[in-house]
Amino acid sequence: MPDRILGLATKMSDLTTAKVGEIQGVTRATRLLALNALIEATRAGDAGKGFAVVAHEVNGISERVTKIAHELRLMFEHEVAELQSTAEQVRGARLADLASYVIEVIDRNLYERSCDVRWWATDSAMTDLCSQPDDAVARQHANQRLAVILGAYTVYLDLWVTDADGTIIASGRPDQYPVTGQSVRHERWFQAAMKTASGDDFVVDDIRRAPLLGDRPVATYATAIRADSASNSPAIGTLGIFFDWETQSASVVNSLRLTEEEKSRTRVVLLDRTHHVIAASDNRGVLEEHFPLRLIDGTRGSYGQPDGTMIGYALTPGFETYRGLGWYGVLVQSPAPTGQGYYFT
Repeated sequence: MPDRILGLATKMSDLTTAKVGEIQGVTRATRLLALNALIEATRAGDAGKGFAVVAHEVNGISERVTKIAHELRLMFEHEVAELQSTAEQVRGARLADLASYVIEVIDRNLYERSCDVRWWATDSAMTDLCSQPDDAVARQHANQRLAVILGAYTVYLDLWVTDADGTIIASGRPDQYPVTGQSVRHERWFQAAMKTASGDDFVVDDIRRAPLLGDRPVATYATAIRADSASNSPAIGTLGIFFDWETQSASVVNSLRLTEEEKSRTRVVLLDRTHHVIAASDNRGVLEEHFPLRLIDGTRGSYGQPDGTMIGYALTPGFETYRGLGWYGVLVQSPAPTGQGYYFT
């Protein structure tokens, strides 16, 4: 609707300019005729005096019409400017709303991941293996249990169990990702998971490519596996779960109900806390581009650019126990073609 208002405002402005121009053209022609009439009346002497009075009146009316046309133009210019400003504000607010929707969908999704990792870390198959990391039967059982979980939760690339030293001792897809025996002791998520204070805590790493998972972008969640699954027991290993970020984030940034025309001029992106692009509807710049986001308000807002492009953004609000990571949802929308109006469905 904002784009339609802008289109109508532009059309009205163009029409007003054209019609006022026609009026001014007519009044110029009228003044010229009145001037010619005065000249002829002067030549006619006394016989032309009455005609001269009429010519003066016609000239006066023409000047009044010219003044009215000028005032009308100024009035319409002011009203159109007000209408365009209002439409831009509405357009910006709509884009900020959509940006908020996108980031909230991500937050709700990732909140579930934080629940998953804490729940699965208490599974007896995980605790038994970390208690007996060299037990082949315990390892087989843990592998099978992880595979069952992956079968039900298709949003993950893999799930890993590590011992307290950071060696991977079980995984859910060993045939696809042969990671058993690999060390992750230097990974931030492992180190942070081992330091969690209780079973209620979890850690989440930045979106990054995982070499052991085919170099695919992942959102990594982890927590400590504790002896006897007790919340306050010592950490005896970790569980790392790897959210298929590339696939799942693409479905979110492309989930907005936009017309095909709008999609062609709208880019939806997710930014991390340093404003690097971590997902984009056009697949450009992911994990490479730094987006020059200008924060008018730290949590939510919009602003325009000289070429008519409008940018709306919203900061992650978090969801329940998931506080968010300082990410932003952003929409970048170029203006609709001149004279056309399009709106969100």
